[in-house]
Amino acid sequence: MTQTRRRRANGEASRQRILDAAADVAGERGYEGTSINLVSDRSGLPPSSIYWHFKNKDELIAAVIDRSFSAWAEALRRSMVMPPEGTREDVFRLTLKRSGRALAEFPDFLRLGIMLILERRPDEPTARQKFLEVREHTADRTRALYELYFDDLDADDIAALVRLTIATADGLFIAREIEEIDLSSAFDLLANAVLGAASRLAAARSQP
Repeated sequence: MTQTRRRRANGEASRQRILDAAADVAGERGYEGTSINLVSDRSGLPPSSIYWHFKNKDELIAAVIDRSFSAWAEALRRSMVMPPEGTREDVFRLTLKRSGRALAEFPDFLRLGIMLILERRPDEPTARQKFLEVREHTADRTRALYELYFDDLDADDIAALVRLTIATADGLFIAREIEEIDLSSAFDLLANAVLGAASRLAAARSQP
């Protein structure tokens, strides 16, 4: 029993080393420049160990995206310290700032996903599909949050705010790859933009 648990622990440790190495290599070289041999060199594990865990590079990158997104989503479930006299707008800003801070901590799913979407090559169906799944999950989470905060807007207005948020978040993330940007502060500005847009939409809807 102890040996079985030890083998499982060793196997999981090896899997995490492989995922760490794959994230590093893919972040440096992109999908095309990532290879099992490079991941093997970076992880210190033989290619046979990598193929034992993952069928091919596509499945490996999909697992990197899944692990990173899961870590980001878990960070968003942590409790927040709310200001004692905070308004709904204050809480909204804190929520988006936390999202940016968590993205800075767990960036791999978005970095690799954007690469895959922009490159549009046919040989990474599993990784692309995984990113599209986490993208849809992010949109659903954002939509649910906005329906709570902006209950005076209809479904089309909420959908427009969700698109604005995700598109702007993508742009801020890419900007961070070019220059030093604090994503927590950047997402605070994003929150202000969303609040302003929501206010304009609500005002337009109230006009006869």
